[in-house]
Amino acid sequence: MKIGVPLEPQDETRVAIVPGSMKKLLKAGFEVVVENGAGIAANYSDKEYTDSGATIANRTVVMECDIIISIRLPDLSELSKGQIVACVADPFRHPDKVKACNDEGITLMSMDMIPRRLSRAQSMDVNSSQDNLSGYKAVLLGASQVPRGIPMMTTSAGTVRPAKVVIMGSGVAGLQAIATAKRIGAIVFASDVRKSAAEQIESVGGRFIEVEGMDDFEDEAGYAKPLTPEFIQKVNDTVCEVASDADIIVTTARIFGRPAPITVPASAVQNFKSGAVVVDMNADVGGNCELTKQGEIYTTDNGVIIVGTSNLPGTLANTASMLYSNNLTTFITSLVDKENGFQISEDDDILVGAPEGNDFHVPGMGGVLICRDGEMHPKQTRLGGIL
Repeated sequence: MKIGVPLEPQDETRVAIVPGSMKKLLKAGFEVVVENGAGIAANYSDKEYTDSGATIANRTVVMECDIIISIRLPDLSELSKGQIVACVADPFRHPDKVKACNDEGITLMSMDMIPRRLSRAQSMDVNSSQDNLSGYKAVLLGASQVPRGIPMMTTSAGTVRPAKVVIMGSGVAGLQAIATAKRIGAIVFASDVRKSAAEQIESVGGRFIEVEGMDDFEDEAGYAKPLTPEFIQKVNDTVCEVASDADIIVTTARIFGRPAPITVPASAVQNFKSGAVVVDMNADVGGNCELTKQGEIYTTDNGVIIVGTSNLPGTLANTASMLYSNNLTTFITSLVDKENGFQISEDDDILVGAPEGNDFHVPGMGGVLICRDGEMHPKQTRLGGIL
């Protein structure tokens, strides 16, 4: 079978497959066709692809391949019935595109639906690999904008106190942000609505901000649950009070398939000190800070710098592409059976989700397989309900 790797849209610098993945894909029996210039923005040249065994071709040829591997879901007008697409489709936010794939008979595998709690899925988990980089880059963006040094410095001219950093949320991105801020010398405070996160926060050098009445707001899939407006307000008040004298505040709260919750209201920003930097990691899905402007960095009237940079993994395109490529290569080659070749099996928990009764079963949600041969997968009832 032929795998096509298209050039991503202009605002996406990553590429889905890098030259380093070719050996494994070719050994599994695939032919890989890469669009001209697909890897240039991520510093992978066409020559590197051809030297590693790929074929370079124009977009028309690429989009005729049996399997399309991409970051974003390609334009559906370029796809045909029977093709397989593996990408980050974000199906809950783009149900119209999912419906169109289903109507056109395209098999869609959305990698952001990976059952991340399954041990076998961890090497395929694009959410974790990309979020990890986002958390790292968010702290660096904050450090580059804040008008003061980060670590403690003792000099003949005086002592510089370490910067105070507050990380809101401690999922994969938050934990990496905490660790990065700690490594560059900051004093780090962190919060999470999952009480179980306290130990993880402390293990990477952070100090846990506990909110009175906190429970473990975590769903079956390992994501944070939606909170009541009253508790959201309580969390906001507690954490923003801790952040009132912080130098850098990084927000990471992202609810799967929903708009980002507001964790930094405008009133809180008014109480932050002049020169403080708020890095909003979820500007692309509404933002955690009420004053965030997607794609912009600007300063408020009271001197607070708001960073709304979108697609943080894309600012580290070379590394992000390599990790994404490793995730997708592991996933695609796992579907190859030595005797029967490429198989989409109903017995594969990665594809269809864990069976009922299994500790990892999530009611109403399957795995990465969204639709196939003109039918929504029957386990995707949560998604089917919004189409």
